[in-house]
Formats: sequence, structure tokens, C-alpha cells
Amino acid sequence: QVQVVESGGGLVQPGGSLRLSCAASGRTLSSYTSWFRQAPGKEREFVAAIARSAGSTYYADSVKGRFTISGDNGKNTVYLQMNSLKPEDTAVYYCAASVFNLGITSVQAKINYGYWGQGTQVTVSS
Repeated sequence: QVQVVESGGGLVQPGGSLRLSCAASGRTLSSYTSWFRQAPGKEREFVAAIARSAGSTYYADSVKGRFTISGDNGKNTVYLQMNSLKPEDTAVYYCAASVFNLGITSVQAKINYGYWGQGTQVTVSS
């Protein structure tokens, strides 16, 4: 079992920055930790992922160059640094953990994640 808890959401102006944190705990270590987001009326979509062992990272095209995912294995925490935020980044951001060995395509599929946090709201507005 893996428990994940997100923090760090809030209200920010366009062009601003936020850092989200995802703290994991439990007896099982995840292989991949990812961030997804869901805007009102839309499907939950992949944002970014990081592999625990290799540190490989993956990003959705919509956030490349603006968001950075990183991990601290000692603290079992994954971070999402979000810069140059846009109103269209407004959503509930969810942290998810997977125990599978994922690839560039499978890492984006929600079905491969068995552990989800409650979500944290990010609102980008002036």
C-alpha cells in the first residue's frame, strides 16, 4: 500500500509560480510518481512523471519548458515546480503512484496508477 498526500496549491496570477509537493508513505515503494490534473468539465489529464530509480522524467506537451518534476527519495517526496502559469493551468492537481515499470506511453495512462491523492486546487487568475 502507498499513501500519497499533495500540498502547495493556491491562487496565483498569470505568469506566476507555484510548487506542489507529493509526500508518499507506506510499505510499498512506487516505481513512478506522476502528476495529473482535472479542470472543471474535462477529463483528468497527465502532466508529468518521474521514475524513482533512474530519475527519468516525462512531460505533457502543454507544460514542457514551464513545469519541472523532481524527487527526493530520502524524503519520499516528489515536487512539481510550475512557472509561467497560465489561466488554462487552472485545475485540481492530483499526485499518483504506480508500482509498475512504465514507458513513455504507459506512464500517461491513469489505469496504471493504483494510488491517488485527494488533489490540490491550483487557480491561475488575475
